[in-house]
Amino acid sequence: MKTRIAIFASGSGSNAQKILEYFKHHDQGEVVLILTNNPQSYVLQRADNFEIPSHVFTRNEFYQTDDVVKLLKSMEVDLVVLAGFLWLVPASLLKAFPNQIINIHPALLPKYGGKGMYGDNVHKAVLANGETESGITIHFVNEHFDEGETIHQAKFKIEPGDTLDSIKLKGQQLEHQHLPKVIEGLLKKVRK
Repeated sequence: MKTRIAIFASGSGSNAQKILEYFKHHDQGEVVLILTNNPQSYVLQRADNFEIPSHVFTRNEFYQTDDVVKLLKSMEVDLVVLAGFLWLVPASLLKAFPNQIINIHPALLPKYGGKGMYGDNVHKAVLANGETESGITIHFVNEHFDEGETIHQAKFKIEPGDTLDSIKLKGQQLEHQHLPKVIEGLLKKVRK
């Protein structure tokens, strides 16, 4: 029996793409659902390309109903991966999937985490503070932005002359390299 993975994304879904590719013919895990809060998100096209079901939900549906939890349960999801998903996860979802929701963050937490710290906002802050390194953090999700237990971190050096675009690319390369492997390492632990 394969571990069943659901991916939440708000944007283009490049991490979702890497996860979809990695688990397309995997013997232990499979992506069974893509969810987004953005009906224009390119991640929906990626889901179609892999013939994976997708679901677009509203803020009201996510926070005021149990519809998303019911959908995940009906799909027998074992692991929820937030891959560029920008909303705080509600308590009902955390309760339904304890220690089964992970997130990827484009910085070395606890630095540059919290509300509003995502994407370019993180990289701009890293540059503005003259950091010599940055990286990614993959962590469990709790009721606070970016405060769950760290599972894995990977670093890159910031060189003189690096720009927003160059450090964004370095971070994205680490995300694409590490996230699928970290998910693979969790497969047996999260399956019920």
